[in-house]
Amino acid sequence: MNIKSLLIGSAAALMAVSGAQAADAIVAAEPEPLEYVRVCDAFGTGYFYIPGTETCLKVGGYVRFQTDFGPDEVGSSDWDSWTRAHIQFDAKSDTELGTLTSVIAFNGETSQSISGGSTSDFYVDQAYIELGGFRVGTFLNWWDNDLIGETETASNVTRFTSVRYVYDGGAFRAGLSVDEIGNDYYPTTAFSTSNSVGVSGMVAATLGGVNFELLGAYDTDTEEGAVRAWLSAEVGPGTFELMGLYASGDNVYYNASEWSVAADYSFKATEKLTITPGAQYFGDYELIDGNDAWRVGLTVDYAIVENLNLKATVNYTDPDDQDDFVTGFLRLQRDF
Repeated sequence: MNIKSLLIGSAAALMAVSGAQAADAIVAAEPEPLEYVRVCDAFGTGYFYIPGTETCLKVGGYVRFQTDFGPDEVGSSDWDSWTRAHIQFDAKSDTELGTLTSVIAFNGETSQSISGGSTSDFYVDQAYIELGGFRVGTFLNWWDNDLIGETETASNVTRFTSVRYVYDGGAFRAGLSVDEIGNDYYPTTAFSTSNSVGVSGMVAATLGGVNFELLGAYDTDTEEGAVRAWLSAEVGPGTFELMGLYASGDNVYYNASEWSVAADYSFKATEKLTITPGAQYFGDYELIDGNDAWRVGLTVDYAIVENLNLKATVNYTDPDDQDDFVTGFLRLQRDF
């Protein structure tokens, strides 16, 4: 065999092998197209479509550092610092019955204990389903809303597991809620060992820059109720608020006094600074006959940068049958 024949044979063998390899070659699959997150602007800022669905999701929350001060705030200490992490998920979608909403919110809190260690608490702040004005789950009652400042005491317990309905006509709103009251919610005078039921109602109206809200509630365990009226109006460079409260006796919704009147005025001193002086008068403070009390206070809000805010409040309370005292807090909060 000469060199020419050897070269021709080798080339033929190489072509045969190459052909076999080409026939058996693995072809890589084309990558599947990615579905990028789409902005959902139907329900406001911050919502996006969950990929593959028509449900819009919003994730938000805040981190709060706060120092409270007052008589015996923790043990014999007159001050206490703590931190809270709040995370909330809002999911919404359109249906033939209206907007279907679900909310899940968690709170995690930690602070220093009296013994020198740290204490932590993690709990569900709100978790509910809402459709067509109906809401079921665990959420904050209307009594949780209060004045702009931090001077008044306008509620007792505000988080319940409830079933409620709200009619919202825009300028006019009305609602009714049936609230489960656990035995650990009751005032110490109730001595209840089983769950009970409370009923609360709301009527509200808005006309121009004037807002009015009337709340009523009844605690079936203590067989006592409470009423609260709230009026706010745009006056000059700020907002004036006036609130009146009445409790027939010890109940889960309001039990700070038999009756009370509170007011404040919130105005923006600058683009970043808001100042809110307030006052409140209590008739039969802490439901003690003849123990009237009055309180004055000042709340200052300052926007350090976007989504980072500083809030400070100080309040002076003077009851008839008790020593006067000063309370307040300093709060730094980052919202997202």
